[in-house]
Amino acid sequence: MKTLREAPKDETARNGALLTRAGYVYKEMAGVYDFLPLGLRVIEKIKNIVREELNAIGGQEVLLSSLQNPELWEKTGRFSDQEVDIWFKTEVTGGGLLGLAPTHEEPITNLMKSFVSSYKDLPFAVYQFQTKFRNEKRAKSGILRGREFLMKDMYSFHRTEEDLDRYYAKVEKAYARIFARLGLDETYETFASGGIFAKYSHEYQTFLPVGEDTVYYNSDKSVVLNEEVLLPEVLADLGVKREDLATTAAAEVGNIFKLKFKYSEPLGLKFIDEKNTQQTVYMGCYGIGISRVMGVIAEKFADGKGLVWPKAVAPFKVYLVGIGEAGIAKAQEFYTGHEDEILFDDRDARPGEKFADAELIGLPLRVVISDRTIAEGVAEVTERKTGETRKVALDKLATIL
Repeated sequence: MKTLREAPKDETARNGALLTRAGYVYKEMAGVYDFLPLGLRVIEKIKNIVREELNAIGGQEVLLSSLQNPELWEKTGRFSDQEVDIWFKTEVTGGGLLGLAPTHEEPITNLMKSFVSSYKDLPFAVYQFQTKFRNEKRAKSGILRGREFLMKDMYSFHRTEEDLDRYYAKVEKAYARIFARLGLDETYETFASGGIFAKYSHEYQTFLPVGEDTVYYNSDKSVVLNEEVLLPEVLADLGVKREDLATTAAAEVGNIFKLKFKYSEPLGLKFIDEKNTQQTVYMGCYGIGISRVMGVIAEKFADGKGLVWPKAVAPFKVYLVGIGEAGIAKAQEFYTGHEDEILFDDRDARPGEKFADAELIGLPLRVVISDRTIAEGVAEVTERKTGETRKVALDKLATIL
């Protein structure tokens, strides 16, 4: 890894600038980023939180292909540029087109035709962490809006609308736990338009000054609406008045949809019920932008000195600095056996440079062991979030991990 004193001139978004300077990402081109060792560790921490919560509600993990057969998408009308204008398409040697998937409703629905034939096969849910490709007209905002990005998408399959509703409610609770564990406590479920997926949906919006969306909310934030659904009939249904709503910018980090028959009907996903009658499978889909979440966390908690990671997603817990011959030796001793929790700055560099990088990189704790602190039998432990420093006995130092 390597840090930069200045961000590239073409990186104007704070999350992109700080993640680049701190060595988390490398910008290939507009809307396309590489994730470096530190960045990949953050991505994996986010994925594991999501994975644990989805597994807890019966989700099964899969991985589908990114290359897409146009025939499936033509059945739902979504391969047409007039219907969906964000496709990346490429000609195949020998003729024909393939697409790079912007989402996976069509292929997952078609795949399940090989696994669903009877009511006994339902319900179930599958999810994946998959790279998506969307030909955004204006990729911007660092990793908040990219042409290539990492997404978690889950799909559920049901016999009845009631069963879909029950699982949808489970996902809502799982999402609340996910965003709480990620440290995004100002994330709210909002009523929104369904866009290319469905007529209506629920989005998960994190209040963020640089967010691209505008949301409206009541005093206790029990009702949060996206701007495009701020209609008289919607307000009446929810029992709120426009004049009682405040507004703020927000960034979308997830969405959930009751698809019902939107994809199962045109693609022929059917089952035989208890009365030997053919029925169409009900479906739901549930997304979280994994790389977008990373950008939102970076943007939301950063300060004038650099990134500030919540403990749950920080690539390491501790930034370790040794000063002086004895301090470096003692730091090495502490590091050994705790390599997965500690980033040890063992460079031949001035302490001030190491301290500046510790603040830029944003790990929850900075530990300094020097000849002076050894004489006191302690290490200095500084919290990145608050800047508060305390002394911890060297023989108790492992308790901070």
